[in-house]
Amino acid sequence: MSDDLIKLAHKYTLINAFQYGGTPNAKAVTGKIMAELPEMRKQAKEVISAVEDAINQISKMSHKDIENKLREINPEYFSEKPKEKEAPKELPPLEGAEMGKVVTRLPPEPNGYPHIGHGMSFYFNYYYAKKYGGKVILRFDDTNPKKEKLEYYDAIKQDLKWLKISWDEERNMSDDMDLYYKYALDLINMGKAYVCNCDPEYVSKLRYDSKDCPCASNAVNDNLSLWKEMQTAEEGKYSLRLRGDMSSKNTVMRDPTMMRVVDHPHPIQGDKYRIWPVYDFACAIEDSVLGVTHVLRSNEFTLRIELQDYIRGLLKLRNPKIIEYSRFTVKGAPTSKRLIRPLIEEHVVSGWDDPRLVTIRGLKRRGITPEAIHMVAEEIGLSKSEPEIDWSLIESLNRKVIDSTSDRYYFVSDPKSLEVIDASYQTVQLKRHPDFDRGFRTVNITDKFYISGNDFKEITKGQILRLKDLYNIFVIDVQPNSIKAMHTDENSSKDELSKVKKIHWVSNNNVKVNVVVPGILYEGEDINPNSLTTINGYGEEGISSLKEGDIVQFERFGFVRVDKVDSKEVTVILAHK
Repeated sequence: MSDDLIKLAHKYTLINAFQYGGTPNAKAVTGKIMAELPEMRKQAKEVISAVEDAINQISKMSHKDIENKLREINPEYFSEKPKEKEAPKELPPLEGAEMGKVVTRLPPEPNGYPHIGHGMSFYFNYYYAKKYGGKVILRFDDTNPKKEKLEYYDAIKQDLKWLKISWDEERNMSDDMDLYYKYALDLINMGKAYVCNCDPEYVSKLRYDSKDCPCASNAVNDNLSLWKEMQTAEEGKYSLRLRGDMSSKNTVMRDPTMMRVVDHPHPIQGDKYRIWPVYDFACAIEDSVLGVTHVLRSNEFTLRIELQDYIRGLLKLRNPKIIEYSRFTVKGAPTSKRLIRPLIEEHVVSGWDDPRLVTIRGLKRRGITPEAIHMVAEEIGLSKSEPEIDWSLIESLNRKVIDSTSDRYYFVSDPKSLEVIDASYQTVQLKRHPDFDRGFRTVNITDKFYISGNDFKEITKGQILRLKDLYNIFVIDVQPNSIKAMHTDENSSKDELSKVKKIHWVSNNNVKVNVVVPGILYEGEDINPNSLTTINGYGEEGISSLKEGDIVQFERFGFVRVDKVDSKEVTVILAHK
């Protein structure tokens, strides 16, 4: 192991311990080293070993000793501290944008709850409209009556508001049905669309073989008559198809369906209409008539650009500027409503707000903030690759948002009893935050305490320990589930006391806390059976005064979001370390 690696491990371990307190985060320290020395990725075991050695040494040091050592080996850290607030990342300039004239749209389909992919798309469109002093239109893509539900309209608006994304105008595509009918008739009269009554399988084969449909030779008057028949025809009997190019290499252009009969009530329009446009036809028209200047969307729609531009060309409508970026995935999590819905139906997850999901509601419930989702969007940008987002990126960006505003509390899992036989009953004031002035929390203590089961395992008779932010104790007896101790501050030198192991504690006045721990939902293609676990323990009594939605940090455990509070216990969800 090289001296340079050892020094680097100590440097970043000290910085991590100084910034966050408690036992340094090995994963974070390792990541810093790999970023500075990419060549060490091939020697990961050596790096991990160096980090573990550094953590073993530094975790025994007091916060003051950590600061002094960091000043000694890396004084630049303190002189550069004001630069910690990095300039926010910015998305690239918007091609063809004119100040005050940019119009973008948020086009959700009300057939489910939005996920992080929708959230990033919403943010891109919102960001550019605001950057150029333009307008954002919330436009519900609701022209498929069988899939749309009224509850989703409001749910999507709620999620957008939580994401801190606003809009200047709201529209439903279903409100423009008469407009679609007008343009459909225009295409029929132009000889550019025909009514088809062929079997769908037969149509698919013709399109596959690049052969014209017999219905394509219908006269205009025949098509107009058939169009009238469509109003009352049974579902599946007729469709209106565009005369495209059956020899095109882009199969989307091979006489695609523009409108079809859907015999199902619409959540807003009811039974007023039976002939409904497909996405390409409705979207091509709406993007133009609403004055949308820029369409930012994932590249799954690439083949449809030619078709939508062709439709607009026939109808003498203006084309918007289309900017595409690659779809992305989140490691171990489905990012598609098509994949999420069966997980809910089969009770693999509890609902759209399950904290293992990357739905907006799942992320919110987990304690991921709107600002962090914005930062993820800016970090990934309008990427042309197909990035897989690791949870560590989401967590690190979220940590930047919540660290300074999250009050600290003590929590011990698998609690074991500790009695300090000569303890005085007193009230102590503990800082709400070690680095920011957020006031103090009041803790009432007696001679009875609880410590975590993990700390308990390492305690032996005769050992000196530090009850963090309180006092030092000398262990006089260890039983299978309890410890007895007494004060020892007076009999040890300051140097000795500064090196003793620090442990967290809660007093006899505490609250039962259940910590729900969401993990990776998928391992490869299989559901991870341990993707949701619960850790039980005791927390400071003050935790019972928190409200649902509050985000705090359990010291040396992680950031948590309060999920439920009742008279007997508090349930929180672990956001991340």
